Amino acid sequence: MKVYILSRDESLYSTQSLFNAALKKGWDVRIIDFLKCSIEIMKGELKINYLGEELDVPDAIIPRIGASRTFYGAAMVRHFEMMGAFSTSGNLAITRSRDKLRSLQVLSKFSVDMPKTVFASNESSAQDVIDLIGGAPLILKILEGTQGVGVVLVDSVKAAKSVLDAFYGMEVNLLVQEFIEEAGGADIRAFVVGGKVIAAMKRQGAEGDFRSNLHQGGSASIYKLTRKEKSTAIAAAKAMGLGVCGVDMIQSSRGPLVMEVNSSPGLEGIETTTELDIAGNIMDFIEISVQEKKL
Repeated sequence: MKVYILSRDESLYSTQSLFNAALKKGWDVRIIDFLKCSIEIMKGELKINYLGEELDVPDAIIPRIGASRTFYGAAMVRHFEMMGAFSTSGNLAITRSRDKLRSLQVLSKFSVDMPKTVFASNESSAQDVIDLIGGAPLILKILEGTQGVGVVLVDSVKAAKSVLDAFYGMEVNLLVQEFIEEAGGADIRAFVVGGKVIAAMKRQGAEGDFRSNLHQGGSASIYKLTRKEKSTAIAAAKAMGLGVCGVDMIQSSRGPLVMEVNSSPGLEGIETTTELDIAGNIMDFIEISVQEKKL
């Protein structure tokens, strides 16, 4: 089995974990910096060049595409897919998941529950937006933000109007979401591989911070999902079309609500917290998927 891991940094924990898991299988595995790839497109012929070398078509690729390089990374994934390689996350699913607004629209279409969300242009009235979301407190999210950056809790209508007017004046694209107080600054990361939840952890925000993201100083602990949480995570992954993903949910009085579906979830937090071989599970998924593809 020939496998390429598309990653910009071979020293990253996730990249190394995947690389070692593939080696353990006895596979021919390489780490490819996708930004150093170039593609050739001719009539009936597709090629990928890497540092002067024409790459063989692998059996599978594992995209580790950072948010800032989504367009180029997805183009490389698409090229490999069109050449016949299996991808743990397809190019369309990657681009869909990276667009916060689009991903929420997709989840809504497939009846996956989430916090109520409002999206409006700078031509809209800030008061109208606040009324639509149900008043304050509320959450403002910059569409281009990642890892908890660009997420703001606004606790009064007066403050919300001021912040909305300021952002709209700068023509920043914003999502406005209801604030789920009972979540208590915690969320759940469910790791889904091949349509099955293989691990889960609960992340708690740092004291005084409603964001639970580990990059913002949060902590994590092993967590057993309820039946509803498990089915919600699986439904979200299926709706987004992702073979491997992290589904982030918060607990609310009306059940689990999906906040985000991450197409390139980090392995360090989940493997360290659960002490499970997540990378090994991904390799098993690849093996089964490639075999099915050849049938």
